[in-house]
Amino acid sequence: MASREVHPIAIEMDSGEKRLNELGYKQELRREMSLFKTFAITFSTMAFFVGTPLYGPSLLYAGPASLIWGYVAVTFFTWFVGCAMAEICSSFPTTGSLYFWAAHLAGPRWGPFASWCCAWLEIIGLVSGIGIQAYSGAQALQMIILLSTGTNKGGGYFAPQSVFLLIYICLTIIWAVLNSFALQVVAFLNIISVWWQVIGGLIVIIGLPLIASPTQSASYVFTHFETSPESTGIHSKPYAVILSVLLSQYCLYGYDTAAHLTEETKGADRTGPLAILSSIGIISAFGWAYLLALTFSIQDPAYLYDPNNETAGALVPAQIIYDAFYRRYHSGTGAIIFLCIIWGTFFFCGLAVVTSAARVVYALSRDGGVPFSRIWIKIHPKHKVPINAVWLCAVITIIMGLPILKLNVVYTAIISISTIGWVGGYAVPIFARLVMDEKKFKPGPFYLGRASRPVCLIAFLYICYTCSVFLLPTFYPLKWDTFNYAPVAVSAALTLIMLWWVLDARKWFKGPVKNIDV
Repeated sequence: MASREVHPIAIEMDSGEKRLNELGYKQELRREMSLFKTFAITFSTMAFFVGTPLYGPSLLYAGPASLIWGYVAVTFFTWFVGCAMAEICSSFPTTGSLYFWAAHLAGPRWGPFASWCCAWLEIIGLVSGIGIQAYSGAQALQMIILLSTGTNKGGGYFAPQSVFLLIYICLTIIWAVLNSFALQVVAFLNIISVWWQVIGGLIVIIGLPLIASPTQSASYVFTHFETSPESTGIHSKPYAVILSVLLSQYCLYGYDTAAHLTEETKGADRTGPLAILSSIGIISAFGWAYLLALTFSIQDPAYLYDPNNETAGALVPAQIIYDAFYRRYHSGTGAIIFLCIIWGTFFFCGLAVVTSAARVVYALSRDGGVPFSRIWIKIHPKHKVPINAVWLCAVITIIMGLPILKLNVVYTAIISISTIGWVGGYAVPIFARLVMDEKKFKPGPFYLGRASRPVCLIAFLYICYTCSVFLLPTFYPLKWDTFNYAPVAVSAALTLIMLWWVLDARKWFKGPVKNIDV
């Protein structure tokens, strides 16, 4: 009887894993994320309700027209940044993402320094980004409790700073616990987040103006310009416009999250860029619609900032929503439900930012760029997640929030620090891509071709502008309780990082360290 010849079954390697191996890294994290799951986490990080706390100050600076059209302008320039990053992500699908890109695009001479700067900017931006969502979530919950217990006028409970801080800490710990499980758990929760935001967002965007009817006129929303120097201390109209647009610049970033998950995503050289661009498109559309819904639904602009109103003047969108429901139904129950939808967005966004921040800390630790790196590169043996990096981010976030007990400007400072770090991190690889020899760039499936350089130039200049305006004072006269502490905090952090580089790190840090032979 003739023997049967057995042929081995050929298993095709994932395109993202193949490219990862070509770059000198072995597959360590579990690669099981689909395009939709990666998009879900990226979408959650960019959540379109995140600008809710900044809506009131932005409206106060220069009125509705500046706020609404500023968002359109920011969206336009955001597409340039997104396209530049999508092209690079397609070529370098690694968890280290931005700092890995910076190292390879800047070349052997400047690569280590570029990746060092980029990595630390990313970490500063992402970790402080967790603090933003914890603060926003605590503030939304503060409003929900206040309205549920009788409003500010009816003797409701307005959480003091100590309780506010406790909520901030609890949210951070919950996010860290959830991120200690397998990534599939977080991915599942972020799929819920997508539908929560889409369905809940449509309910708020469509329902609020209908409930608030009659609404403000289109001329008020799209053409009314009004500064408030008596409240802000800012008399310059151009300066007021610049500050009113900060809301939009803060809302439209975070799309690099898709890049941080590329080592855990199937076909990451294709799905990464798609997740980046689709997130920008959907979030920008929903975000603008949300701003329009809020602005059309304003009942009495002056009453929004009254410290004696139902929400104590603490959160302007909450007062807009409450006014709409109370005027129509003589009840604030609907406002509480809408605020729960918004609070859920902050919760899911914070969860996604922890996921992203931990991956960056893990990636830099893997290359020896973080003190005590051996601790932070530990992978949970069962869940395959960087568990120590997760808890490091949580602890730093909690420490960052402690000044809440004494200072009322903590939120403004954290937002500025996060935006400068997070968006500033985008500038390094984009600039390196702009000045590099095109022949040395190995494009992935998503390639801009001849458009690459002009796209990168516009993106880089826009990022520089964004980082600059977040350093500006936001209220005058300057006092301890109105001062923007971001320039001090960012300068101190960057000084320490640069000193570390000059005195020590430049001698041993060589950028991303390959862990397999190509």
